[in-house]
Amino acid sequence: GGGRGDAGLEFLADVNVQVRIELGQSTMNVQDVLKLGSGSIVGLNSLVGDPVNVFVNDRLVARGEVLVVKDKIAVRITEVVPAPKGGAGA
Repeated sequence: GGGRGDAGLEFLADVNVQVRIELGQSTMNVQDVLKLGSGSIVGLNSLVGDPVNVFVNDRLVARGEVLVVKDKIAVRITEVVPAPKGGAGA
C-alpha cells in the first residue's frame, strides 16, 4: 500500500459530514429581527439564477445551481472550489 489518492481514504467512507447550502445572506438590525413572524419576508443579497455556495463542515467546497427534482429542492454542482494551499488536506 502506501499509495496516494482516494484509495488511502477508504477508511473514511462511512464518516458523516455536515453539508450546508447557502442560498444568500441578509443583514438585519435586532429591531427588525424581533419583528419577524409567520409571513415575514427576508430579502437576500442574491438574484434568481445566482450560484449557491456548498459548504462541507463549514468549508466552501463548491458552487451550484438550484433545481427541483421530484418536488424536492436539489443543487447541481457547477464548480468545485480548490482547497486552500497549506490548509487541511494539502
